[in-house]
Amino acid sequence: MRIAHVTDCYLPRMGGIERQVHGLATAQLAAGHDVTVLTSVPAGSPDGADSTDGIPVLRPAGAGSRPGAIRYQASLRGRQVAAGYDLVHVHLSTFSPLAFTAAAAARRAGVPTVATVHSLWSYATPIFRGSDAALGWRSWPLAWTAVSSVAAQELARVLRPGTEISVLANGVRPELWQLPARGPRAQDRVGIVSVMRLAARKRPMQLLRVLRAVRDQVPAGIALEVRIIGDGPQREAMQDYLRRHRMTGWVELTGQLDQPAIRDRFADADLYVSPAVLESFGIAALEARCAGLPVLAFAGTGVADFVTDGRDGVLVGSDGQLVAELARLACSPAARAELAGYQQGGPGSQQGGPGSQQGGSGYRWEEVLATCEQVYRRAFAQSGRPVLEPVPAVRSR
Repeated sequence: MRIAHVTDCYLPRMGGIERQVHGLATAQLAAGHDVTVLTSVPAGSPDGADSTDGIPVLRPAGAGSRPGAIRYQASLRGRQVAAGYDLVHVHLSTFSPLAFTAAAAARRAGVPTVATVHSLWSYATPIFRGSDAALGWRSWPLAWTAVSSVAAQELARVLRPGTEISVLANGVRPELWQLPARGPRAQDRVGIVSVMRLAARKRPMQLLRVLRAVRDQVPAGIALEVRIIGDGPQREAMQDYLRRHRMTGWVELTGQLDQPAIRDRFADADLYVSPAVLESFGIAALEARCAGLPVLAFAGTGVADFVTDGRDGVLVGSDGQLVAELARLACSPAARAELAGYQQGGPGSQQGGPGSQQGGSGYRWEEVLATCEQVYRRAFAQSGRPVLEPVPAVRSR
């Protein structure tokens, strides 16, 4: 099947949407589909095209003003997906003009179309309903999906009543994150790690304030060592905050790291923290779970799909609760061990947690692909076209 994935943001820009679109395209390529990605993120090539891990990527021509910057003025390029593809899969955040343009073009051409929402839309509901009044997009024959149950619930408030929405979760390869069995952990040293894009929506500055408050509540005899992995527009402000509050000795901004380096940081940590309150999924938190780390995150986010409060992590309702729980766990090796023990299924067990042999239902790539196939069949049915089966990849373009 010739599939076009359309996403305003893509590699080399790093984030959840970018990583998951690439992961899905890679998995589909391996399954025998002919896959192309169309994005508004330039790579600097003169003709606006390149190939990433064997996947053709169509980009705006020329270099961007900043690495990974989205060139929104190139959004009309989405009209080119109307021909040459059997199915169009658009990936939506709260502002995705390229993806919406592609969905409109595919609708006019009668091409089966899937839309996956990667963000929480609740706060933007009036905007989306207003745009529907002008464009009527809620009546388009799209097969709607969202990356988590909470994202699906919020999407349902925007779409017309009765619209079918499937949960198409992000995928993970647990074997890449599984760590060797841990020996005894130091009682007077607690490692905390977080992975995120350092942008306001992920609340990295709030995380620093939380950590500062935790340090005030934890006895001086317990060393806190924090690593915040990632890059983004708020990094300079974070560095300034760390200097002003004398936190540079125990909080490190590592910058962007590759998967093996992140796994090494997980191996040296005791807790993972996700400070975002508008987290539609939380792929880094899922990877931390696969590595056996207890996860602290906010209730009402996509993380709640794979973290159960008090069993394999802690879900909080406010920054104050996050401070209290981090301080409690920092002061209690037994509490940390109990959460980590479930992650590893208990002594000698191979069960429990998404990184185990029997855990992770719905998140392994083979499971994601199976769900994706069902959604694609629904898209074909809604378009009135016969379903196409996977075909060997052909590089004709």
